[in-house]
Amino acid sequence: MKATRLRAAGLAVALLGTLAAATPASAAESATATATSTTCTTDPATPLRQFRAMWISSVVNIDWPTKASQTAPDRIAAQQAEYLGWLDLAQKLHHNAVVVQVRPTADAFWPSPYEPWSEFLTGTRGQDPGWDPLAFLVAESHKRNLEFHAWFNPYRVSMPAPGGAGADLAKLAPDHPARQHPDWVFAYPPAGVAGSRLYYNPGIPAVREFVQTAMMDAVHRYDIDGVHFDDYFYPYPSGAYQVPDDATFAAYNRGFTDKADWRRDNINLLVQEMGAKIKAAKPWVKFGVSPFGIWRNASADPNGSDTTGSQSYDIISADTRKWIKNEWIDYVVPQLYWYIGQYPAADYARLVPWWAEQVRGTNVQLYIGQADYKSGEPAYGPYWQNPRELSDHLTLNRSYPEVLGNVHFSAVQVRANRLGATDIYAAEHYSRPALVPTMSQLPSKPLLAPVVTGAERQDDGVRLSWRQPADGRGPLGTATSYAVWRFDGGHVADRCDFADATHLIGTVRATDGDTQSWVDTTATADGRYTYYLTALDRGWNAGPPSPPRFVR
Repeated sequence: MKATRLRAAGLAVALLGTLAAATPASAAESATATATSTTCTTDPATPLRQFRAMWISSVVNIDWPTKASQTAPDRIAAQQAEYLGWLDLAQKLHHNAVVVQVRPTADAFWPSPYEPWSEFLTGTRGQDPGWDPLAFLVAESHKRNLEFHAWFNPYRVSMPAPGGAGADLAKLAPDHPARQHPDWVFAYPPAGVAGSRLYYNPGIPAVREFVQTAMMDAVHRYDIDGVHFDDYFYPYPSGAYQVPDDATFAAYNRGFTDKADWRRDNINLLVQEMGAKIKAAKPWVKFGVSPFGIWRNASADPNGSDTTGSQSYDIISADTRKWIKNEWIDYVVPQLYWYIGQYPAADYARLVPWWAEQVRGTNVQLYIGQADYKSGEPAYGPYWQNPRELSDHLTLNRSYPEVLGNVHFSAVQVRANRLGATDIYAAEHYSRPALVPTMSQLPSKPLLAPVVTGAERQDDGVRLSWRQPADGRGPLGTATSYAVWRFDGGHVADRCDFADATHLIGTVRATDGDTQSWVDTTATADGRYTYYLTALDRGWNAGPPSPPRFVR
């Protein structure tokens, strides 16, 4: 049972007490938590904070935009409508972020001065689509109060033929930097072998600097919330073919005598330098990586996991554990695309605790990459014919407090809802909205409580109006969005009422101007309610709640 309700006579105490439950990252809330010994009982199915997102892939038009929208006479309108449909789905599932691929093959979904327009916008490499997609993607996501994480692929230059350019430089956009610097790229597997594609060479210092500059252009120019890398660093092995970088190693080895160690250091430098550049430009922008789900097996390294599968440390030179321990990244999303069960190569139930242990005691947050694409697909075996498999993953995650969210691959698979799996995990785990977890390492300043100036019934629900007191402390002390809480009847809330999302009915983005408003369309015509609002900064740190507003 939750703590005994405080009566109206104790309203001031109640308002102070609610401070601690809004978010532990706020200094004011921490002080309040210290002042009370109340322990709140919360519902694990409705956590107050949980990162929830889906990957929206643009490479080869997996999710967005579709090839159909590339050639439509009203292509821009079609692509915009498609994207809004993905945001509709994200809201329906109570997601609070999207991870959108905006640099799939050393190209750009914005007017970049460094790289050509992506072919996945128009079907033609380098063709101007006639609008700025990234500006639209960010703005529309923020209107829904969804975080926007810009997903970049650092080194991939082309996709295999026939649909892609393969290893043929001449098929890239005419102004592609790889055509201007053919010494920057290599083909892997070798040209002429099925699946061959081009990669920027991670061992060349000028390449590492260039790809960082190209990606940082988007960080500087757009109001993104996060920078996101996936697992493509050095290419995944293909047969017995070797990455052709002997000459690069000879020229730029920095004193390394072991090529594998040198390759890992090349990727370490990319991650470390990119993280530092992001924070120097915009300290509030998060930096995350989604690696292959196995770092190393325990048989190869005592720090490794109880698995026997491929090791990203060895095969793609990704020392993810080092990035976590050195806190070069803000979050990690291991792709745990395996089922729960007796699968010795990689059991989901063994890998979650391993990753939880890696982030424990660090400022790096752990979200889990979920394989929605496997659900209901016969090719992936009988375990994935269980409609509850994904929901069981999320249930298992609750046993590990380090797991702070999930990212689902990918949008079309989430929407496909094969076996009803999406419906099941959404009902059991995403039934209420959730706030994005706060990050104590990001800058913040205390927020003031909003003042609710009106709560009026109208045909479509209850319209709430409020204003945010000006404090003159600049953007870090300014509300970016608001959490809206609703209780039945004339209810004076205590701090435990804000400890989970049972009474959280939504979040709303702040708009320009002193007065804000929002309509609670789920309110019934005869319902008696009490509303509270809390202000949230761009890091989702919460201020104190407003005084209650009653609707009778």
